[in-house]
Amino acid sequence: MAISASQVKELRETTGLGMMECKKALEETDGNMEAAIELLRKTAGTKVEKKAGRTAAEGVVSIARSGNVSALVEVNSETDFVAKGDAFQGFAAEIAACTAANSPADVDALMALPLKSGDATTVAAAREAIVQKLGENISIRRFVVYDSGNTVGSYVHTTQKIGVLVELDGGTEELARDLAMHVAASRPAYVSADEVPAEVVAKEREIFTAQAQESGKPAEIIEKMVEGRVRKQLAEMCLLGQPFVKDPDTTVEKLLKSSNAKVLRFVRYEVGEGMEKRQEDFAAEVMAQVKGG
Repeated sequence: MAISASQVKELRETTGLGMMECKKALEETDGNMEAAIELLRKTAGTKVEKKAGRTAAEGVVSIARSGNVSALVEVNSETDFVAKGDAFQGFAAEIAACTAANSPADVDALMALPLKSGDATTVAAAREAIVQKLGENISIRRFVVYDSGNTVGSYVHTTQKIGVLVELDGGTEELARDLAMHVAASRPAYVSADEVPAEVVAKEREIFTAQAQESGKPAEIIEKMVEGRVRKQLAEMCLLGQPFVKDPDTTVEKLLKSSNAKVLRFVRYEVGEGMEKRQEDFAAEVMAQVKGG
């Protein structure tokens, strides 16, 4: 039977799948809308499973707030092209809002939640739907929730590849946001030197000692050189010791003291950090197809 454009449109709006997939499903089910939906659920579900094994190391970070709760999430895609699309970014924003509203314990708990209050669609189902729609593996990699009555500032870089939350005892939201921007730019690993693990300090001292010994200077001079370099390295690694990005003449520690504030914690997400990204060689792919065909 002939399939009308309005039928294809209705099925596409219902499932979020491509026009040609919807048209084919309607043709195979003689225009029966319910049967077509069931068929697409079966075939698209298979596609979701196949896509799940593909590396998703691109994507965006998104931040949402609900009352005293702030949430930072990383949602991944396979390509930056998809990550820049409105559909993907809208999905990431919904995931952040859901996380802030519910404070789930982990990603598995988040996946089981309704995406929106009062909606039967779970986060897991919404993820499957966008995988089907965009044709890539989409994953919710990680999130963090700050739930407190303290001052929390957030910052998302314009590319949406870096996101930061900073929690202060005292201070203003403007200060917290400025510090979040600083963390995004300067990449501190710890708040203060007191937080640096002893093994990290020992490793730095070992490296600087080996370097200093090549100078041939007396042991007592070498010791002073090493301790000076270790202090400088710790200052660079720690938020409090870094020059403030908006005023390099002052350190973050001095800025906080002048504002009667204290950094309790911070978190910095950068999309894809620590993940192995797929290296695409389109010229090699074309050559392989030519040889194969």
